[in-house]
Amino acid sequence: MAGSHLADLLLDEEPDCKIFGTKRARSSTANVTHIQDRIQLIDCNLTDATNTLNLIETVRPDFVFHLAAHSFVQDSWRCPQTNLVDNTVMQLNLLEAIRHTKIEPVMQVALSSEQYGNVESTDAFIDESYPFRPLSPYAVSKVTQDMLAYQYFKSYGIKVIRTRAFNHDGPRRTEMFATSNFAKQIAEIEAGLKPPVVHVGNLKPKRDFSDVRDIVRAYWLAVQHGVAGEDYIIASGTSRSIDEMLNYLLSQSSARIEVKPDPARDRPSDVMVLRGNSSKFRKQTGWEPRYTFEQTMTDLLNWWRSKIPRAAAERVRS
Repeated sequence: MAGSHLADLLLDEEPDCKIFGTKRARSSTANVTHIQDRIQLIDCNLTDATNTLNLIETVRPDFVFHLAAHSFVQDSWRCPQTNLVDNTVMQLNLLEAIRHTKIEPVMQVALSSEQYGNVESTDAFIDESYPFRPLSPYAVSKVTQDMLAYQYFKSYGIKVIRTRAFNHDGPRRTEMFATSNFAKQIAEIEAGLKPPVVHVGNLKPKRDFSDVRDIVRAYWLAVQHGVAGEDYIIASGTSRSIDEMLNYLLSQSSARIEVKPDPARDRPSDVMVLRGNSSKFRKQTGWEPRYTFEQTMTDLLNWWRSKIPRAAAERVRS
């Protein structure tokens, strides 16, 4: 999701720039079909050091946006070793490739609000000084990435900028995540593809939602105006419960829909409240959100509505 929106933004902001993206051999490229003739995708497994070094030596980038990771928190409990090892090694291989190639790109590392984890006060307005108390293997992997980026800046002078974006959603969000999963279920109900029941997990946690299009603009501003070695929170500053998010999506549908809890969707431990203070980043870069929460959710739901009829037609043909 984020990578495709970032490519869209860069092509709008810098029409003459050359954009290279990495993908695994069997990865879907559906999110970039509309710009596939304007970017170059390279098969590269970032967990392979040689593969990654060849990539950096070939492209020799001016900017590196490191967005690749296992990012679905729920999966990190099922496969903790894969999550921890891959997320760490991918970044390590990139940093080592940059070091050995002796180039000096500005590198943005996409980190996560999940790193803060067990926030002690429900009123906490989290800034960069707030302690990490990760509550999932995924969150631990992002703390590791954070510290690894800092170490390579201090040890080798690599121009790394650490951005901790809080929750972000919008069109192209994979259905694994709650916002997109709820939107897809609603679109399927409207299309008559499933009974009028939305299955949910824990609706009590509160999250600081931003639009992915605002977040990728923040990434671009970070590499232009951010200070190497620094950490920056990117967030709206407002927290909303998962229940509030679901109710807004339901309010955008005329269908009569029942909400049914599904214990299989619950996590072993959950971060209950996240609200970010992005004043440091805003002061440094001038960034301000442009999309409202309501617009983000509406666009996400409409994106699924645009996909469901095609999916239904393909199912009938098969």
